Amino acid sequence: MADERSTTSSPKLLSSGNPQIHKGDGEQPVQQCITAMPGWKHEIGVQLDALVTDLVQGVRKAVRWNTPFYGVEGRGWFLCMYCYKRHVQVSFLNGGSLKPLPPVASKQQGVRYLNIREGEGLDVERMSDWIRQASALPGEAVF
Repeated sequence: MADERSTTSSPKLLSSGNPQIHKGDGEQPVQQCITAMPGWKHEIGVQLDALVTDLVQGVRKAVRWNTPFYGVEGRGWFLCMYCYKRHVQVSFLNGGSLKPLPPVASKQQGVRYLNIREGEGLDVERMSDWIRQASALPGEAVF
C-alpha cells in the first residue's frame, strides 16, 4: 500500500530533516507538519500531538520556524518538536522547572530537551507527566 503522505505536493525537507511548513495558527498547520514528518518520526509526532491534545484542555497549537508549538492561553508556549536526521527533539520551553528534568540541557536558560531516536518509542507515562507539569507553568512568549 502506498504511503498517503508521499505526494508531489509534500513539503520540502530542510537539510536537518525537518519539514518546511509555513507559519500558521491552529490545528491545520500543525497536522500538515506532523503529516510531513519523514519515516518513523511521523508516528512520534502523531503520538506526541495526541498526548498533548488529550492532556491539556484548550491547548493552543501553531507552527513557528517550521516547528509545531503547543501552549496555553495566558501562559504561553510550553512545548515544541523538531525533526533532525537521527532523532526527534522535544523541547520543553520551561523544562528547567520539571521534575525530573528532561535529560538534555540547552544553551537557552530554562529549556530542556528529550531526543527520541529510531526504535526508542515514546515513554507515554514519563511524557504525560512532563506535559502536565509544563502546561501548568508559565511558558515562553505569551501569544
